[in-house]
Amino acid sequence: MIGRLNHVAIAVPDIEAAANTYRNSLGATISAKEAQPDHGVTTIFIELPNTKIELLEPLGQDSPIDKFLERNPNGGIHHICYEVDDIIAARDKLTQEGARVLGTGEPKIGAHNKPVLFLHPKDFCGTLVELEQA
Repeated sequence: MIGRLNHVAIAVPDIEAAANTYRNSLGATISAKEAQPDHGVTTIFIELPNTKIELLEPLGQDSPIDKFLERNPNGGIHHICYEVDDIIAARDKLTQEGARVLGTGEPKIGAHNKPVLFLHPKDFCGTLVELEQA
């Protein structure tokens, strides 16, 4: 079921400063900043040869990453994203096995314009997992 690692997401309090760190210190290629209102975040992607790093900054009131940044004011790894061939089949298999899907359980369109779901961190070794339709 699990496919390739799509990205590792890092929540940050200042996305421009974080992007500059990756650009200036590591020479990384940085995408344009993009608001994701359905997810309550602004994103920037750092392109790597084999995957991506997603920088996340809160967008608007009640962003889902607000509490994370309260506990981790300097930011930190927020979630990892794996690709799956069939997001509905993956969801159904995981929920039958007792995993919890966050939200309504229905996929939303993510930052790559593909359906995504998030899985409860308590079901995956303390890690918030995002599944993205390949």
